[in-house]
Order: sequence, then C-alpha cells, then structure tokens
Amino acid sequence: MFSPEKLEDIAKKRKEWEEGTLKESLKKFKTSESPNRFYTPLDIRDFDFLEKVGFPGEYPYTAGVYPTMVPGTGPVKGGSGFAAAGLARAGRYSGYATADDTRDYYEEMIARGWRVGPNLAFDLPTQCGYDPDHPLALGEVGRTGVAVTSLRDMETILEPFEGELGLDRLAMNMNINAPATILIAMVIAVAEQKGISPDKLHGTPQNDILKEYTGRGTYIFPPRPSLRLTRDSFVYLRKNVPSFNLISISSHFREAGADSVRSLGYQFANAMTYARLAQEAGLDLDDVLPRFTFQTGGCHTMIILQAIAEARASRRVWAKLAKERLGAKSPKSWMIRTAPGRMDANLMTKQRPLNNLVRTVLGGVAIALTEGIPVIEPGFDEPLGLGISLEAQQLSEDAARIMFHEAKLCEVTDPFAGSYYMEALTDRVEAEIWRTMDEVERVGGAVAAIETGYLKREVARNAYHIQKDVETGKRIIVGVNAFLGPEEIDIRVRQSPHPYDPTRRQQAEEHQIARLKSIKQERDNQRVAAVLKRLREEARDEQVNLFPTIIEAVKTYATIGEICGVLRQVFGEHQEFGVI
Repeated sequence: MFSPEKLEDIAKKRKEWEEGTLKESLKKFKTSESPNRFYTPLDIRDFDFLEKVGFPGEYPYTAGVYPTMVPGTGPVKGGSGFAAAGLARAGRYSGYATADDTRDYYEEMIARGWRVGPNLAFDLPTQCGYDPDHPLALGEVGRTGVAVTSLRDMETILEPFEGELGLDRLAMNMNINAPATILIAMVIAVAEQKGISPDKLHGTPQNDILKEYTGRGTYIFPPRPSLRLTRDSFVYLRKNVPSFNLISISSHFREAGADSVRSLGYQFANAMTYARLAQEAGLDLDDVLPRFTFQTGGCHTMIILQAIAEARASRRVWAKLAKERLGAKSPKSWMIRTAPGRMDANLMTKQRPLNNLVRTVLGGVAIALTEGIPVIEPGFDEPLGLGISLEAQQLSEDAARIMFHEAKLCEVTDPFAGSYYMEALTDRVEAEIWRTMDEVERVGGAVAAIETGYLKREVARNAYHIQKDVETGKRIIVGVNAFLGPEEIDIRVRQSPHPYDPTRRQQAEEHQIARLKSIKQERDNQRVAAVLKRLREEARDEQVNLFPTIIEAVKTYATIGEICGVLRQVFGEHQEFGVI
C-alpha cells in the first residue's frame, strides 16, 4: 500500500507527534496515557486491497457477499430485514400459547400489513420433545413460544398462509433443533395437504444441535445420535425439498457467556462439523454449503465499530474455510449466507427499557454499514417478556425506514473499506476466530469439545469474567450498574394491549392437554403403534435414514413426545457436563 520509504517517513512523523503534540496535550490533563488511539498506515503495513477486501460479491467477500442490493429493496412490515420482488421472506420471530392463539396472532398481523412468512418460536416442552401432559412440561406449555404437540397444531398455525401468502410463495423459519426433523416433517405434511409440492417450499429450520449443548440447553439425545438426525435431514431435504435451507448455524454461545469473537470461532467450528457430516453422507459440498445459513449477521456487541469488523471478518473466514479447508469449488459455497441481522437480545436491559431503542438503533447503524440492511430488532421491550409490543414494533420499523430513506446509510457498500483502523481491527478479529477454531480442532473437533466438557468450561470461564466486570463497574451498562442516582428518570411509553394475550398464555397448558386427549381418541392408534415400532427398529440401524418414517409418523398424528420417546429408548439422553 505504501512504499517502505513512505512508511519510514510516517513512522518518524508519528514519533514526533507522540513526543510533541500528543505529549503536551496529555500533560495539560496531568496524565501520560491517551484514552484513545489514532491509526495510520503503520497499523496495516502489509495491507493488500484485493487480497483482504476485494470487490462486493467476489472472493474473499469482506466487502459483502452480493455485488449490490436488489433494486427496489426496502424495509419490510413485520420485521426481519428487507423485501423485494421475487424474494421470499420470513417475518419477525413469533409464536405463543397454543396453535389457535398463534394462528390468531398471525391473522391480526396480516391484517396490519404483514406480507412475510411465519418465523416460529416454540415452547420448551416442544423444543425438548415432551408432550404437554409430561411432568417436566408442567408450567412451561406455551410460555416461551407456541406449543406444537402433533400435526394438528401445525395445521392450525399455518391456516392464515394461503393464496399470495401461501407456503409456496413465502419463506418459513423454525427455531427448533433437537426435534427439528419432526417439525420439518410437519411442515411438509401440511404443504401436501394444501396441494403444495415439497419442492416448492422455502424456509430455514435452525436444526443446529451442536450449539445446544453449550449455548441453550434444549438438547435431547447425545451429540452423535443427534448428528445422525441432522445427517438424515440433510440428505432428505436436498433430494426432496431443494429450496429449503438445511441449517441455520447459530451463535447462542454469547448468551451462555462467550465473547462475541470467540463465539464466532465456535460457530465456524460447528459449521466444519456439519460440512464433514454432509460429506460422509455422500453429499456434494457444493450442493450443500449454499444451503447452510448462519446467524453471524447483525450486531453482537455494543462496541459498534467492532461489530462491523466482526461481520467483515466472518465473511472472509467462511470464504477461506469453505474454499481452502473444506475444498469447496463453487463461489456460491464460499459466500456466507446470513439471516437479516439483528441486535443480540442479551444486550438489552430490563432496567430503563426505552434505552434499548437507542441500543438497537446503534446496532442498526452497524448492520446497515456492513450488511446494507438497517434492521432494528428486537423491540425496546424485549427483556420485559415474550413478544414485542405494537409500539416497539412500530418504532423498530420506523427507525429502519429513517436509516434507509432519510439517512441513506445503505447507498455505499462497505464504507469502511481501506480504513486504517477498520482493516487492522478486521485482521485482529479474523486472527482470533481462527485461533478459537484451531483450539477446538486440537481437542478433537466440535463433538469432542462437547463430550469432554472443554467448550462448557471455556464459555463458563468467560462468563465469569464478563459478570465480574459488570459487578466491579469495569464494564458499564447504563441504568444497570451506573447512572442510578435519584435524579435519573425511568422513561416509559403508553402501550396498547400486548398482541400476546396473557390470559391465553395462562390457559395454554389446559387447552393443549385437552387437545392432546382429543387427538389420541380420534386417530388410528394401531397405525400409530405400528409406525413407532418401525421407527424404533430403524433407529437401531445407523445406515437407515429416519426422515421418511418420521414423516409417516407425523401423518398418523403421532405426537412429538411419542416420537422422541421412541428415539430416547434407542439413543439415550444427553447427560450434562459439570464445570470444574
């Protein structure tokens, strides 16, 4: 970038500045250390634009995976990014209580202008493979999302999606992992009922079981049999539902306590495991990787410039990983496909919640400047309970519109390209991601890191240091551990009734158990028993793909608890590792 002679001149001038102008200024403040730093070409001595950045839509994709945004693109009603002609999108993360309640919610949102598909949140019993009458489900039915016990529930949830909002025209996302194959099977079955061929379906199941053992905890089976189900879904979907994404590789390590950069390293380590799993199943990487999606987009730290560097580094890391380590040949495999970015919910605070609007706007600026999509999610009232109020939805959507239409933040792709500071920071972030991935590889890969407890210990250690910094005040969170005096005002806004009816949520368990009893009385129980017996036998044979039989079981109205119960008998249950 600069000749050695020029760099030497800059180094000389910098030393003069440090010992002269800067030192004199610091002396006035009776200190010898500056609270901020100034970057120069000396910080990126070996910077090569084509090698490190390149052009948007070209390797290594640092500047962006697409050469331009889609003409006519703009913020979409219902959240989750942008909409443009020809693009199928899923909407805001949503779902609560029973299938009837969630269906009614979607009907209300469609009446308010939503033109996006469902993006389903499930309750904990569903995520952990229990029916609502199981003792462990007590008090949890319909709380953190919608309860889905059988195909009947999925039929109900998807009732509003017809015509121009049909499942063959919109995308559908499902945030489900351990029993993902069962929920995907339900969607396929409902589509067939509606006369829609599975090859017309668009959507993304999370289907990322590995991060559950450290990041969220909604696992069922041990890692290796769980990965068998993941393998089976990959194989079946590529053959029969080709427009469906296979997985959304997630970053919940941050919520468990990892810092944002190491979380990316763990995420990519998982991605390598899934890619190798596909190869072992006989799938072509260049057919599979373009159907991997990642939750690396968005803003995962309140240090906004670092968030931009993380997004840039993530694109570069995946491109190199896919091309050089995994050996993918197609440029489509090198492009990281991310969901429209959002601010991490764990950065929001329950205290002085309207401050979260400021936080999400800052995050939206970072997202716009690195992804070209100003997404202001979640709502300011995210920490106050499940779902987002209508007021929070409106403010989020208007903030995105202001960024796009008034501030015009999306008119320039990767505006920080070539910045001395941003390029140096992007290099540091990339190096830390690779170091983290290599650490996981040294213990035997992502599965071994789970089975030995290594990953749990690393994340727990980091979580301790983060919490210690908050409690000692080293890390300031406004309204939580600082600026708490009596002169501070807790600002609230007038809110209309929440779109999630609390009475319905309270009654969800009773209604769901009643529906379960009704289903068991109405279905052909002999047929259910026969298909579950076959599933048990097939589960014992590692070479059998279980997905077709799971679809058949779903169509008999076998419940999620019954299907997972059979698999528990064969696979066992994962036992949590302690942190020592």
